[in-house]
Amino acid sequence: MAQGDYIQLHEKRYGKRLDHDERQRKRKAREVKKRSRVAQQAIGLKGKRIAKQNYKDKVQMKRTIAMHEESSTRRKVDDNVQDGAMPAYLLDRDPTTRAKVLSNTIKQKRKEKAGKWDVPLPKVRPVAEEEMFKVIRTGKRKTKQWKRMVTKVSFVGPSFTRKPPKYERFIRPTGLRFTKAHVTHPELKCTFNLDIIGVKKNPNGQMYTSLGVITKGTIIEVNVSELGLVTPAGKVVWGKYAQVTNNPENDGCINGVLLV
Repeated sequence: MAQGDYIQLHEKRYGKRLDHDERQRKRKAREVKKRSRVAQQAIGLKGKRIAKQNYKDKVQMKRTIAMHEESSTRRKVDDNVQDGAMPAYLLDRDPTTRAKVLSNTIKQKRKEKAGKWDVPLPKVRPVAEEEMFKVIRTGKRKTKQWKRMVTKVSFVGPSFTRKPPKYERFIRPTGLRFTKAHVTHPELKCTFNLDIIGVKKNPNGQMYTSLGVITKGTIIEVNVSELGLVTPAGKVVWGKYAQVTNNPENDGCINGVLLV
């Protein structure tokens, strides 16, 4: 059991300190001054690394703020008032204008870029390699130990075929292969059982992403064609990303939140 699990178990049994929230608030308030002091005192390569990271954080924050301030919705025209009476068949229409000159496609790309790391679960518990893989002993005298069995849920795709057992390095059990996920739309407050298209990003590493391993916090691509979502240009959206919010190997199903 990982150390974090022991801490959660202790909190579940005995609860937290009465002033836990206040201490966390003060600690978070002191963190800014602590980072500033470290950044001012750091010199050399460490100072360059800290300055570069602070610059990245500031640019990301500015992009996020600009994305939220950008109004891509339609709004009523108040200042452009026409002279004369308006025809009766136009009275029930709201004359609208686009807030930006940029096309909707560029706006959507900018939004995705600005909210690149804005996901429901920004931090997840890292999974150790001993927990992820099980060593398979093979050979006449069980001396070969280079095979690994994946103990987590995985996705392999419809056209997947296994290699011959002699050459197979990673074994993904058939009982742990999933093709569907329960995805919740945060705005509609509805859950849909959607097909999985692929695994976009596993936070534990690129190797798990390429293997298609799905753990808590993994970004997966799901087929949302049955939801009837369309782009501003009128094209039907086929695939969208969702983040897994549960431990699939424990629950027996994949639950996630759609990233909209």
